[in-house]
Amino acid sequence: MKFKRLLIVVLVLFSSLSQAETYELTENDTVIGEMAKTRSRLDQTLPDIARIHDLGFNDIKRANLKVDTWIPGDKTEVLLAKRFILPVAPQSGIVVNIPEMRLYYFPGGNNGGAKTVVTHPIGIGREGWATPYVTTRIMEKIKDPAWHPPESIRAEHARQGDILPKIVKPGPENPLGAFAMRLGLPSYLIHGTNRPYGVGIRVSSGCIRMYPEDIKSLFAQVPVGTTVRIINQPYKIGILDDVVYLEAGPFLEEDTQKFDGNLTSVVSMLVSVSKGQKYEVDWELAKKLIDQRDGIPVKIGRILPEAVQEYTAADKTRRVQ
Repeated sequence: MKFKRLLIVVLVLFSSLSQAETYELTENDTVIGEMAKTRSRLDQTLPDIARIHDLGFNDIKRANLKVDTWIPGDKTEVLLAKRFILPVAPQSGIVVNIPEMRLYYFPGGNNGGAKTVVTHPIGIGREGWATPYVTTRIMEKIKDPAWHPPESIRAEHARQGDILPKIVKPGPENPLGAFAMRLGLPSYLIHGTNRPYGVGIRVSSGCIRMYPEDIKSLFAQVPVGTTVRIINQPYKIGILDDVVYLEAGPFLEEDTQKFDGNLTSVVSMLVSVSKGQKYEVDWELAKKLIDQRDGIPVKIGRILPEAVQEYTAADKTRRVQ
């Protein structure tokens, strides 16, 4: 009887999560969600709490550096980083922000005018097996997919003494999980996993992994032909109620030279999202945040109340200085 009650609680919880991760969009605001807190139970790990709240390993760990990952303890306060800045990209179809390890889906956005966004954490390709930055489409949806390991992966496993079969049939040992969506790139998928602790870290061979409950929900919503934009935005700028926010997360190791201490992409995004409105920004704070890279949106400025004006080259130079 106790087991049945526990099962019912878990099922209700995960059912509510799929609704909780859908956010309404407004015309000008590009910041969604709210920061939250919870308290751990004695039998929970941080990855357990992350999954319950639809966060990845990286999300939960960066926000709780002083909390033990595997034994947080009973009633320990855990910060839930559930406020997100939307990527600077068309609000249509699926947008996958690789360094953020997060997917955004804009239902109905393929024809423009998306009113909501659904977001989930993902696992991405490890170094040397990076997911490419391209615009592609969902070409096929497959329930209970079989896995055909590429020869390169079979060879890698063989060197470690692990002999993979040429075909892994559907079931609990299948790393693709119960649902997969094939992209217009050879061998690349958005799929589930039989190892959910890999969501939020670099573990895959280039595919995009999701929690089993997340891929099940997304699979039911996304039609074949949906556009998928795979982008590289470790730093994001957003506006909410005329307040300017910066979300600076870690970049991939191979992008160190491009993003380390570099405000260029932040300035470019600010020009884009402010849509010609005048603003003031604390650039010293912005620099501190991109050095810190904890992925939590922070207020760095505001939109000024003057009328909307077009930017000039002189405006840009003056504000960056």
